[in-house]
Amino acid sequence: MRKSLSPGPRPATTWAETPDRYDVLQAAQTFASTYRRGLEDMPCAPKRSYREMLEVFSEPLPESGSDGVSVLNDLVARGEQGLTPMTHSGFFGWVLGGSSPVGVAADWLTSAWGQNAAFHTSSPTAAAVEEIASGWLLNVLHLPDEAAVGFVTGATVGNFTALAAARGAVLRWAGWDADNDGLFGAPPITVYVGDDAHTSVFSALGYLGLGRNRVTRVKSDDQGRMIATDLAMQMKDRDGPAIVITQAGQINTGAFDPFTDILEIARTRNAWVHVDGAFGLWARAHPDYRPLTNGVEHADSWAVDGHKWLQTPFDSGYAIVRDRDSLHRAMSVDASYLPAVGERDRIPSFLVPELSRRARGLPTWAMLKTLGRKGVEDLVGRHCAIARRIAERIGSADGVHVVNDVVLNQVIVSFGHPEHSSRQRKALTEAVISRLREEGSIFVGGARWRDDWVMRISVICDATQPADAEPVADQIVAAWAAVSGASAGSAKSGAVRPPD
Repeated sequence: MRKSLSPGPRPATTWAETPDRYDVLQAAQTFASTYRRGLEDMPCAPKRSYREMLEVFSEPLPESGSDGVSVLNDLVARGEQGLTPMTHSGFFGWVLGGSSPVGVAADWLTSAWGQNAAFHTSSPTAAAVEEIASGWLLNVLHLPDEAAVGFVTGATVGNFTALAAARGAVLRWAGWDADNDGLFGAPPITVYVGDDAHTSVFSALGYLGLGRNRVTRVKSDDQGRMIATDLAMQMKDRDGPAIVITQAGQINTGAFDPFTDILEIARTRNAWVHVDGAFGLWARAHPDYRPLTNGVEHADSWAVDGHKWLQTPFDSGYAIVRDRDSLHRAMSVDASYLPAVGERDRIPSFLVPELSRRARGLPTWAMLKTLGRKGVEDLVGRHCAIARRIAERIGSADGVHVVNDVVLNQVIVSFGHPEHSSRQRKALTEAVISRLREEGSIFVGGARWRDDWVMRISVICDATQPADAEPVADQIVAAWAAVSGASAGSAKSGAVRPPD
């Protein structure tokens, strides 16, 4: 009989029986420190699946409560079994930062201080910290000083927020007030999107009533960059409000759209240009990679994540809009009980789609204060160099194909030989990914790219160091050798081989 995954019952207590209600905060610090200090000794994969974790946590709602420390102890005992070690030095599965301890500590204070950061008067500290951190962000990203920065949960909401400002602005230019009168009867907006745009862009368009499918697709090249000449052809002889959505850092290849050419074309139509720069916009923090983004500073809005290269904890992202008034019009709220607003006051809730919201700017301020301009530059440079080194090492192995031009931190790889079909290459690539995950030293992911199924290596976690590059590459090559050897042996013996 299978052993139960659920811990045994604990004695029931009540909140009033807790010796000190604040002991739980110290307990949380101890649990967190223990977890982080032991992370590198853990397998880089969750120990239990979602279905198993449902069983671990399954129990009726208790009739009586428990003291906070016991509850936290129970949460750790159960919960750590299903955690994916995303802050591990070997985590390359998705484009996620490493939640630096400084950012985590600032995030704890954010929760402990319990501030509603909606208004400057409700939390002067939260609003002031956001204002200063906004200036620092614009500075390190080399974006216009006059731009407004809304602190959101991530690039998905960043895209939504910036595109809400864009929607209102382009319709006002056409004589329609969408922010007050809605979209019924409004002039249609043509939205131009590259064929390889990130899915979050389409989600944002759906939320805004502009439609996930009601877009004009612009062709992209073999690296996922929008082809400017196709944009020009698509925009030719089309009138009316228009938004062009570009990309800084394609999620698979890391490629950048040709912003200067796109902006020149878009300006002939008075189109709003938005940049989805979830991780790639951070290239502007490093002089060697900034040229990849040439022209991006002339766009109208940008979305970027903090919980990627800035290493803040989740959730942290930024909606940046050149025209502050357009963002205020799209996001502001009004009620008699809300405080009066002065001309130069920062009202956090006028910059994001939330009224009740946490003081999300504190971890950003803490990370920028800790790293400084040079620290952010070093992070970007270090991770891009590691990605190049991994690509060089594995790309020299027979049957391993680095599919993209490694221009930033993204490496995509397929496995197989010329005689293999695309289905066989997919099976082999999936087998390598599975083997690496089972071994547990590194965590990688898979994705479809053009006609291939590829392994994605995203180098962006703070814990990943230059010394990790060669061992990681060696593990990938060894996994491929084991998979290809087994495949060849199976074929020779007449056993099952990768599907045709």
